[in-house]
Amino acid sequence: MFLLFEGVAVTLWLTKSNLFYLFNFSYIGSCLSVGLALFTAGKRYARQFVQLAVGLYMLVYLGLMSQENMQIEGFWYYLFSGVFEAATIHYAVAKIFGPLLFGRGWCGYACWTAMVLDLLPFKVPQKPRKEKLGTLRYVMFALSFALVSALFLMKFSNLERIMFWLFLIGNILYYAGGIALAFIFKDNRAFCKYLCPITVFLKPMSYFSLLRVHCDESKCVQCGKCLKVCPMNVEVNKESRKRKNATECILCYACTKVCPKKALH
Repeated sequence: MFLLFEGVAVTLWLTKSNLFYLFNFSYIGSCLSVGLALFTAGKRYARQFVQLAVGLYMLVYLGLMSQENMQIEGFWYYLFSGVFEAATIHYAVAKIFGPLLFGRGWCGYACWTAMVLDLLPFKVPQKPRKEKLGTLRYVMFALSFALVSALFLMKFSNLERIMFWLFLIGNILYYAGGIALAFIFKDNRAFCKYLCPITVFLKPMSYFSLLRVHCDESKCVQCGKCLKVCPMNVEVNKESRKRKNATECILCYACTKVCPKKALH
């Protein structure tokens, strides 16, 4: 994992002639590598370490200090500007092409919204999933696109400043909405399941992810323990990529820890 991100870091550094990319992706790759080492050593806080190390870096340093809009509105902004910088590179690596390798790993290890939501008391969903509410994410996706499109069509001046304020307001709304949904549905990840617009990018590529939880169905005794602890309601006791909510797995590996027959890996 470190070599993967280091490869991205060096490639972008050389092609963009910007030392920042070497630091940025080397740092993220190092955090992920340390987190994986902690995980293999059996440390329960391994994923939370990566969430805080990467999430706070992106929220505080890139977002607040460097004033880069790393939300989906920032992606549309740079895309419409015809510039392959900041959010467009971030989305390409973490949310569009990266999921071919590590699926929804971004959601489990680096999302600064989930970083806070995972601290809430409902780590295991306590109510049935409302599948129909998942269509709201597509509404959010369309609204974000329409908002940035309108700013360009109306030719607002000082768009970069506007995008920074959208980043601040967007994060406040995401946190408020995410916390409210968590308590309404007794589920820390309700925001991810119903409202997060970024999942529209993540889901298609995640279907083909190289890194995923496998199930040896010959060992499975259908005890259901894995289904009870999965924060994303993935049907992990099936091997098929077509299993229910297959593209929602955030690689938290909670299921592998509770399987009494070691059928999950």
